[in-house]
Amino acid sequence: MRHASWRAGVLALTLLAASPTGCGLTSGLPLTVDAEPGSIRPQPSLEGKTLTVGSKEFSEQLVLGEIAGIALKVAGAKVIDKTNIKGSIGAREALKKGSLDLYWEYTGTAWINYLGHTEPIVDPQAQWEAVAAQDLRNGIVWLPPAPLNNTYAFAGTQANMRKYDLNTLSDVAALAERDSGAVTFCVENEFAARADGLGGMLAAYGIKVPAGNIRKMQSGLIYTETAKGGTCLLGEVFTTDGRVAAMNLKVLADDKHFFPNYNAAVTINAKTYKKYPAIREVMAPISTKLTTDVMRTLNAEVDVAGREPKDVAEDWLKQEGFIR
Repeated sequence: MRHASWRAGVLALTLLAASPTGCGLTSGLPLTVDAEPGSIRPQPSLEGKTLTVGSKEFSEQLVLGEIAGIALKVAGAKVIDKTNIKGSIGAREALKKGSLDLYWEYTGTAWINYLGHTEPIVDPQAQWEAVAAQDLRNGIVWLPPAPLNNTYAFAGTQANMRKYDLNTLSDVAALAERDSGAVTFCVENEFAARADGLGGMLAAYGIKVPAGNIRKMQSGLIYTETAKGGTCLLGEVFTTDGRVAAMNLKVLADDKHFFPNYNAAVTINAKTYKKYPAIREVMAPISTKLTTDVMRTLNAEVDVAGREPKDVAEDWLKQEGFIR
């Protein structure tokens, strides 16, 4: 799971931080890239300076890490690539200690798991502002977030969503009231058991379905079974997962805002930011272009087409005119 459970998050952080295997950080190599500045302009304050860029280990994080590394390299910095850190705690602790200068993090992850809150803030901007203000005390600077929101959602086939006229989770509640047998869910075991997962969502929306209509399975099977349109009317997905686009699934709106916002933003060690505030100028225009749909497409390039994250990142930066 990319997002730990709300209540277990703080305990997991404590245990993992104490574990010698909690951080997968290894010695990185200098990033090389065959590109020149486009709309990204060379920054004199970054010229020749060494910046260590990291990421977590899943595809989206690898692509985001490479986007940041390539952008800063083209802006003049010497970039050490330390992407593919095992686990959120490894990246977080490396950033706090200064062995990482920056990496992309998610507002919901920080608010719930790092900062210890139990209730998300509904407004994405307010959520980011609250996280940024509190995390500054931990020596971490949050740049403005991207629109992309890698949160939980439910999706189904285009045909089934048209058949039942489903656009929101409230529409699912209305369908369940008319015909509870028509509503089937495919979810992971952990998600099914958690109050902040399926159970909480069903309660929040007042959805009641027979117990047999909830099918539990591994994450990969959820996507394939949902795409078949038979076993699962609705499957648990992540909104930026590349398989959503590849399988042409329709994501339903969480119109009551039950699930937290997981907007991605560049997080920087405060000492690094004090020395090199130009990082913000380089990264801000890039962040604004990274929508949920864009990230879903980039993730599909890795997870479905089998391309290397660095190649996907470089091609997108060229496509958007940031580099050439």
